[in-house]
Amino acid sequence: MTGSEQVPDSGGPPAADHVRNYPVTVTGTDTRFTFGLVLDVANVLTAHGYPPLAGGADHVDLQQALFGFLYRSSRKD
Repeated sequence: MTGSEQVPDSGGPPAADHVRNYPVTVTGTDTRFTFGLVLDVANVLTAHGYPPLAGGADHVDLQQALFGFLYRSSRKD
């Protein structure tokens, strides 16, 4: 891509806007992060044409990907 090409509008905030809401910081257990949340996201993906989860390994991978997107690490490196 060259500098003169336009990037399609994603419907989100302008690219110059660096405000982020994710990842979030949660202390303790977040009761919103449930098996049902992962199933809901899997159903949305399937509704958009992606294949359904094939089993436990797919579920665990999706769960880990969601967790990584949603939450800031509390580790001190």
